Amino acid sequence: MAAGKGTRMKSATPKVLQQLAHQGLVQHVLDTAAQLQARKVVVITGHGAEQVEAALLQTDEAAPRREFVRQMPQLGTGHAVQQALPVLDDDGVMVVLSGDVPLTEADTIQQLLEVCSDECLALLTLTMDNPFGYGRVLRNPDGEVNRIVEQKDGKPQELLVKEIYSGIMAAPTRLMRQWLGRIDNHNAQQEYYLTDVVKLAVADGVPVKAHMIHDAVQVAGVNSPQQLAELEREYQQRQARRLMADGVRLRDPARFDVRGTLQCGQDVDIDIGCVFEGNVTLGNRVKIGAHCVLANCTIGDDVVISPFTHIDGGKQPVQVGAGSLIGPFARLRPGTELAEEVHIGNFVEVKNSTLAKGAKANHLAYLGDATVGERVNYGAGSITANYDGANKHRTVIEADVHIGSNSVLVAPVTIGAGGTVGAGSAVSKDTPANALSVVRGRLTLKENYTRPAKIQK
Repeated sequence: MAAGKGTRMKSATPKVLQQLAHQGLVQHVLDTAAQLQARKVVVITGHGAEQVEAALLQTDEAAPRREFVRQMPQLGTGHAVQQALPVLDDDGVMVVLSGDVPLTEADTIQQLLEVCSDECLALLTLTMDNPFGYGRVLRNPDGEVNRIVEQKDGKPQELLVKEIYSGIMAAPTRLMRQWLGRIDNHNAQQEYYLTDVVKLAVADGVPVKAHMIHDAVQVAGVNSPQQLAELEREYQQRQARRLMADGVRLRDPARFDVRGTLQCGQDVDIDIGCVFEGNVTLGNRVKIGAHCVLANCTIGDDVVISPFTHIDGGKQPVQVGAGSLIGPFARLRPGTELAEEVHIGNFVEVKNSTLAKGAKANHLAYLGDATVGERVNYGAGSITANYDGANKHRTVIEADVHIGSNSVLVAPVTIGAGGTVGAGSAVSKDTPANALSVVRGRLTLKENYTRPAKIQK
């Protein structure tokens, strides 16, 4: 259910609703449903329906089939589930989840389904020291559940009960269809309560069973920015504990964020303040320095990423080859593919480019739409001028080329293998192999140029 407005999120704009739906709350619930291999997922929307539905359009064909139904107007939780009945088959079991309760684990729901066993009404419950605001689970003298009373409808003695209903239940769809057709709104809020199906099940002689858990975070909901932040921290702590159990070294688990999926090889070391978004894979023995942001990328074995580096693959994931050194303060943008042992240093930006084994751009440089050969040395302050105001063009730098400092390569252009571009040059014409190109106002070209030998110290 994702139809409600929330009691303390009344200032949420349509854009905020879309972000909440896509980035966190409802998406977590949909991911849980996918783990359960549900036959169909029905999302009930209401307030901000257009924005929520747009954010949750199905993109993964392997996920359960997803349908949207709208609750207009919002007349209570029972009324919300009624909207889903026309698209559900009677031969299945219905699990009701809340879109603002994001951290319920798939194993917990699976246990609830086993309690239901296609023949009874199963409720997920919890004992709380302060149950204010939750429906209380009332039992008969034999300990059997016979009804749920909401906070606003409970008598003082009933509100002393500490066992609460989490908002999550499972029941055969054929039975839920019967009960939801009989609920009414004769209560303090004049709403159709989903919880009223409990007393109807009891009246029909259908067993009502409670599956009690002891992890309050799994049933915690979000009605305010503060609650959202608190649950986010708890979620990150659980992610951190899972990774550390697998051998990942986190310098401080409290300063660590996974906002997507993170897969790590052996002996990975992650410093403080790092953020991982989208799908990120780290190979064996990778070291990530402090305050890096990595999104949609694959990092090879033995890569060192120094502090304050930003890698974002977007729709064209970044690939970093084994043994490469990246940063500090480097930026790798979509379409970047680095082979083994590439060096990308401080204040270097790379976009939609491939760099072959051993290529280096160590300082203050830009490589965009470029193909760079093996062992190229790309000097400080150099750029590829890849955009002419209308179209982007490719720069090709062949193997063993040296690009001097403060040079501009005006695409489309090819620098031949073994060539050298003199410092401060602006090259807009292809140069042959092993040539020295110095372009300062006009081209000075020396073919068959031999670089000075290195001085042995």
